[in-house]
Amino acid sequence: MASGSGDEEGDTEVGSWRLIGPVDVLSKKRCRLMYCSLGFKSDVCLFYVKGEFFAMDARCAHSGGPLCEGDIEEADGVLQVFCPWHDYDFNLRTGKSGTSLQQQVYEVKLEDGNVYVKHANRLSLEPFPADQKS
Repeated sequence: MASGSGDEEGDTEVGSWRLIGPVDVLSKKRCRLMYCSLGFKSDVCLFYVKGEFFAMDARCAHSGGPLCEGDIEEADGVLQVFCPWHDYDFNLRTGKSGTSLQQQVYEVKLEDGNVYVKHANRLSLEPFPADQKS
């Protein structure tokens, strides 16, 4: 049910598994913004589509549009999000676009009823206080 291969817990080069929250709560919305401890440009979208979670950078690689506000569609079995600013498409699994653009995607796993995202920095469903950004 989760995207990515999921079990490389010892792989610290690409990040650590970050607890996001319970599956039963997070599966009630199609997209949630996860704030990154590095700030606005590093935020991540958590998508829930067709019983599966996906995570990718929240700002469009083209000009920073808010992907969490984009339309999600399936075409030929490929789930994609469309940037609301210029309609660029990104595959939810790979981050690839029909253009030469590429979004960073992150592994997601479900464990003990919780959703985890593999990321190099802290993630939160609530904004970080200004003095805690690192």
